[in-house]
Amino acid sequence: MTTAALTPAQATGRFGEFTVIDVRAPGEYAAGHLPGAHNIPLDRLAEAADVLRAAAARTPLLIVCASGARSTKGCAQLADLGIGAITLEGGTAAWAAAGHEVERPAGARAVWPMDRQVRLAAGALVLAGFLAGLAWTPAHWLSGAVGAGLVFSGVTNTCGMAAVLAKLPHNRPGKGTISLEQTLQRLAD
Repeated sequence: MTTAALTPAQATGRFGEFTVIDVRAPGEYAAGHLPGAHNIPLDRLAEAADVLRAAAARTPLLIVCASGARSTKGCAQLADLGIGAITLEGGTAAWAAAGHEVERPAGARAVWPMDRQVRLAAGALVLAGFLAGLAWTPAHWLSGAVGAGLVFSGVTNTCGMAAVLAKLPHNRPGKGTISLEQTLQRLAD
């Protein structure tokens, strides 16, 4: 299945036509997002389906993440639910690199993009397994398990480590952050 996509330059010319949905973890979203974007994390799209279907009937949905990978996956999930959506090529990173405005709430802390967090965690576990394996040979299995997990992630286009990391405190919504329920209510209005 092919997902419709727009470059930041194409999206800029039509930006007012879209309802923008950011599918990153709340901590990533708070660190900077497209103007007016609504945060509905990728793993919660299905529960927002009715509201998103109604929003898509009013204006096209532009799905955004950090780099375009999760937004492409989000568009596919929405298509499976009968909801049309377009992804932003290169995500928020490409949008900002093109010189476009990114909203950052006052006092928001910068959070690494999820793919960077996954690379750090996976690399640290592989290194720990290797070093521990020098003293206790069975510890090398940790490195092998992480490698197998990365292969599985690549083959299935899923990431269990990202799902776990998204639950860490720095990736959760900060105080004063709009809840998913409030976001859905704003989209319904």
